[in-house]
This record gives sequence, structure tokens and C-alpha cells, in this order.
Amino acid sequence: MRFRVWLAVLAAFLLLAAAPGWAQDKIGVVMLHGKNPGGPSDPNFAVLKNRLEQEGMIALTPDLPWSARRYIDGDWDKAMAEIDGHVKTLRGRGATKIVLAGHSMGCPAAMGYAARGGDVDALVLVAPGHIPVFYANIGPTRASIEEARSLVAAGQGGTRKDFNDNNQGRTLQVRMTAKDYLSYFDPTSDAEMSVTASKIPDNTAVLWVIGDGDPISGRGRGYVFDRLPANAKSQYLQVSGNHLSTPGAAKDAVAAWIRTAVTP
Repeated sequence: MRFRVWLAVLAAFLLLAAAPGWAQDKIGVVMLHGKNPGGPSDPNFAVLKNRLEQEGMIALTPDLPWSARRYIDGDWDKAMAEIDGHVKTLRGRGATKIVLAGHSMGCPAAMGYAARGGDVDALVLVAPGHIPVFYANIGPTRASIEEARSLVAAGQGGTRKDFNDNNQGRTLQVRMTAKDYLSYFDPTSDAEMSVTASKIPDNTAVLWVIGDGDPISGRGRGYVFDRLPANAKSQYLQVSGNHLSTPGAAKDAVAAWIRTAVTP
């Protein structure tokens, strides 16, 4: 009799273990590529994607509004809506934990989404780039920011023209409306990481990965990382690499950190 009772208890336990709450979390990662000439097929980012997939994670590499093909399509709000759509895709594929992994321009986008209360459990920011507070002090981009502000103030925010961008020290032209341009380049906008850092929910762990050969490394922890809400799982990691090679150099560390970050 006791044996039958024991079998019944064991069977009940096994049924509970098979229930969703007991199953191992399925981690979904939306990978946000860098700015033009970046894109979903960027080989530098693909190295990290492959590593995450080896760990059994579901990794998406969507074509984002700042890719070489779309550079730059719409305003910041449109980018946030697209990211939300990709998160929903991962949920539909069974992901129970969501991570946004950005490279360069993808980093402020990941932070912007989290800062708005987006559905995300952790952020991986690899070789962060796109720094409007810096662009505002560079002649060509400063002039474009001031021009765009004047157009918006004059009620001409829908005026579409060529404005200046800066990508790793190179000046590029991007054709946008004045209003859309400011949503990406105004130093007070949500595209500026030092602005959104304090708005990240304190239960969202953040991994900041920077290469020792990346120009932004000179800004240190104070620029963004130290502005984040305290979280015991957040980490500032410096690796040997430059802006493009950092995703590959950090792939093992990133994969290991994600597991830790989304585990209660």
C-alpha cells in the first residue's frame, strides 16, 4: 500500500515538473545591429549570434531602421515599435526570458526600449556607439542639430533634407525629416545613452562590454554604466578588441552572463 502511495506522489511530482513553471526558461535574444554599414548579416555580430545559438538560445537578427539598406527609416518611436514586434515574435516562439543584445547603435536602442518599460529581462550592450552628446560638439553634426531644431521651432519639422551624422569619426549624410533627425541626434533625446541610463528598471540587469581599442572606452564607467540603477547582476566588462571585433572577443563571456542574469 505504501509503495502505491509513493508511486502516486512520484507521478504527481513528475507532472508538476513538466509544467511551465518548472521547465527551464527558454531564452530569446533580439540582436540589434550597428549603424550603416551595419545590418543583420554583419559578420562581426554573427560570431556572437552563433555562440548564443550553441547555448540553445533563440537569436533574431532583424533588419533595423539604421541598417545600410534603410539608413535611417523614420523616427525613434518607429524603431522602438519594431523592437517590440521582434520581442513578440520571440514570445510566440516560446521564449520565457527576453534579452536585447545591441552592438554600437543597437545599444542605445536596447536601452531606449527598456527605459520605456519594454518587455525585456536583461540588456547586453557590446561596443556601444552613437553618442549625441558628443556629436553636439562636432562642427558638422552640431550644425545639423541646430538647423533641425530651428526647422522644428518654425513648424517645419516635416522638412526632409540631408543632415550630418558621425560614425566612428567619419561624417556621413543621412536624409531624414528634421523631426525624425532630432529623435536620433538631439543630445536630450532617448537616443542618448546617458539620458536613458537612469530610466532603466532596477530589475533589468545590464552587461556593458567595451574593447580596450574602442574610442568610447576613454569615457569609462562614468558616461553610462555608473548612471544605471544598482543591480547586483549588472557588469562592466572590458575586453581586448576594437569596435568591430568586440562581439567576437566577448562571445563566451556574454553567453555565460546571460544565463546568470535571467536566472532568479
